[in-house]
Amino acid sequence: MNLRLLALGGAVAGAIALPLAMASAGPVGDEGRPAGAAVARAAVEAAGTRAAADGADPKAPPAEASRSPLLLGLGLATAARCGPELSSPDGVEAQTCVLSQGEDTWARTYYRNATGRALEAFLSLMGPEGRTVRTRCAVSAEDEPESCETPRERTRGDRAAYTAVTEFARAGDGPLLLRSGSNSRTDTGS
Repeated sequence: MNLRLLALGGAVAGAIALPLAMASAGPVGDEGRPAGAAVARAAVEAAGTRAAADGADPKAPPAEASRSPLLLGLGLATAARCGPELSSPDGVEAQTCVLSQGEDTWARTYYRNATGRALEAFLSLMGPEGRTVRTRCAVSAEDEPESCETPRERTRGDRAAYTAVTEFARAGDGPLLLRSGSNSRTDTGS
């Protein structure tokens, strides 16, 4: 009888300890990448795979909800609509998304600056009724993946009416190096 009780106690302790150990280990893969970039990349790849299987245009911006590993167990879904990953001949790479979670909407851009110098970047979230939120992003000269986002705001109207654009330029009155948007109509600067 005591042996059965000890075995049952061990099984209960293991059942409690295993999820805690897995949660403290964090997500597997994507080491060295910002967690937000991995989430957006996975959402874009999954949407492109689904679109290709459905016969749709795989380059069309996804509007699928995805689970963020940053929200472990909270039960909140984050919907991401991201434009294509773009790069400029000068060495700037970026992807810009509109994110929605619950009643909030905001914009986020994932970027990498391989130009060797600090840049100026502005991220704009444009919503219904001409409402715009603009954030200045500090783009250092480091050649590392980074992200920048606007403050979250309460969603007004249709979420599909929100778009985001990021513009990267040299400091001062420098030329536009890259414009990245949450829709499929984006371009590189001259």
